[in-house]
Amino acid sequence: MARFASRADRDAIEGEMPWEARDRAQTIYQFLTRARDRYGARPAVSFQILSGPKDPAQTLSWAELHGRVTQTANLLRRLGVGEGDTIAYLLPNSLDTAVTLLAGATAGIVNPINPLLEPEQIAAILRETRAKVLVTLKSFPKSDIAQKAAEAVKHAPNVKAVLEIDLNRYLTPPKSWIVPLLRPKTPVRHHSDVLCFHRESAKMPADRLMFADSTGDRVAAYFHTGGTTGMPKVAQHKYSGMIYNGWLGGTLLFDETDVMICPLPLFHVFAAYPILMSAIDSGAHVVLPTPAGYRGEGVFDNFWKLVERWNVTFLITVPTAIAALMQRPVNADISSLRTAISGSAPLPLELYNRFKTATGVEICEGYGLTEATCLVSVNPVDGEKKVGSVGIPLPYSHVRILRRTEGRFVECGTDEVGEICVANPGVFEGSTYTEADKNHELFAEDRFLRTGDLGRIDADGYLWITGRAKDLIIRGGHNIDPAEIEEALLSHPAVAFAGAIGQPDSFAGELPCAYVELVAGASLTSEELMEHARKHIHERAAIPKHVEVLDELPKTAVGKIFKPDLRKRAITRVLDATLAEAGIAAHVVAVVEDKRRGLVAQIATTGAVDEAKLKHCLGEFTVAWDWAA
Repeated sequence: MARFASRADRDAIEGEMPWEARDRAQTIYQFLTRARDRYGARPAVSFQILSGPKDPAQTLSWAELHGRVTQTANLLRRLGVGEGDTIAYLLPNSLDTAVTLLAGATAGIVNPINPLLEPEQIAAILRETRAKVLVTLKSFPKSDIAQKAAEAVKHAPNVKAVLEIDLNRYLTPPKSWIVPLLRPKTPVRHHSDVLCFHRESAKMPADRLMFADSTGDRVAAYFHTGGTTGMPKVAQHKYSGMIYNGWLGGTLLFDETDVMICPLPLFHVFAAYPILMSAIDSGAHVVLPTPAGYRGEGVFDNFWKLVERWNVTFLITVPTAIAALMQRPVNADISSLRTAISGSAPLPLELYNRFKTATGVEICEGYGLTEATCLVSVNPVDGEKKVGSVGIPLPYSHVRILRRTEGRFVECGTDEVGEICVANPGVFEGSTYTEADKNHELFAEDRFLRTGDLGRIDADGYLWITGRAKDLIIRGGHNIDPAEIEEALLSHPAVAFAGAIGQPDSFAGELPCAYVELVAGASLTSEELMEHARKHIHERAAIPKHVEVLDELPKTAVGKIFKPDLRKRAITRVLDATLAEAGIAAHVVAVVEDKRRGLVAQIATTGAVDEAKLKHCLGEFTVAWDWAA
């Protein structure tokens, strides 16, 4: 593996391994074939449907995974899928999900869809991507995925066939005998043919493709961005970006002796690319615990024993999962564990310290986004980790901090905050989204993707995120559009203005909250507004945790709601409540804008204070703070 511990190492890698000159696979199928030839009988992907450390598990070797992908890709072509056609999947994690992802990208354009979305959003994505085939679950106890899929397909006339996967194949008696008795009724019928995924794919040859593989780079995946209600945007990914993410992992982090435990969903780019593609490049072994990953029953309670069972070397995680794990004792031998890799949301300093103390393992925080086929930067495993930063831009990821002045982009200096803009092999220049109008003004200088995130680069080349120009609320890695919350509240006749923002949360990073100004003469309580929000916001994650009525919302000179003031108010409220609950005689006297750190809470004491306790309490949040002068 190449050493990646500093900006100089990054530059050296680029000099020694020119990306354009590399002898690399051009397609996902070539990429996987190379893994089969190199690693053959070694374990590729393992899955256990239940979370117990002794529960049954199934494993595919690299040779077996290659055969299963070949069969499934052949089936998809037999169903009429061409290179430009879309195969969507609405699935939890399993061996079949990994097979579908790789086979879909081989036969056509694969389109993973979040099963937590509502049927109307799922249908909208199916229509936007013009999916011909949907791979989903057969009805299964305690799951509504089959029902959601059936309802969505009713409203997506382009879907010609539905392939059903039965999770019962992963169970053993007596549980496998009980499932048919508890299986929910067959969902409402629709216009599409319904076929058994395993029975049909088993009819196909596993030793060869029945069609010619692609001859070069092309769009091979559609991943939708986070959305709650309304239509999420759909980003396009090429083979080159997918393979680039895998090459990064295989070059900088993993080899065939590594085991990655990944309880993150394969409908998200984090699991699909930095993890699965890195395994293909390196030969590392990926373990998927339960269909729902971290959400699975018993996963947190059994987690350290699963690490011991599989001899895990890399833990793939997000801050909310780390917070939940720190509420459980480390009750197993985890000496195999080398590093935890965290993404999707900012990591609080206190949470980092608690994890390192409890496990003896470092967390490497990274940064990526769907629009860049994921990876952009990471704190180097073998180098200095600046907690709170998202590390050093990866090889061939060129990050610039730009600000727009008089219609042109100007480069920011060291530690100067501007918009984070990225160019790398994962950025599809000019055509990131499937809808052309969504690409308007998305690029700086026609090449650098404007991420919408605000940040700075320090003197050592580390990237720091200080805020978001695009105003999203990120709840535990789940993107929530504040406009959807605001529209729901504005549908009440007594509401004149509504502003939704993310309030700090020690577990999820942010939770949605809203501030409301009523029409003249109206009277409405926060409780009544909360009830209205619950009825009109269909995605539970987007329902605000706090709604407050103000006499007047802060506004700009042109009448737009000025959200920085609302964020300051929310930070003050949440931190004050946390300090009071902990019995700490301190409070927020002001929240100020810092050019380097974003919004900073200034703390003053009102009596004797245990400073260590206060730092521990505030360290649970990603909000920066200082002592008041």
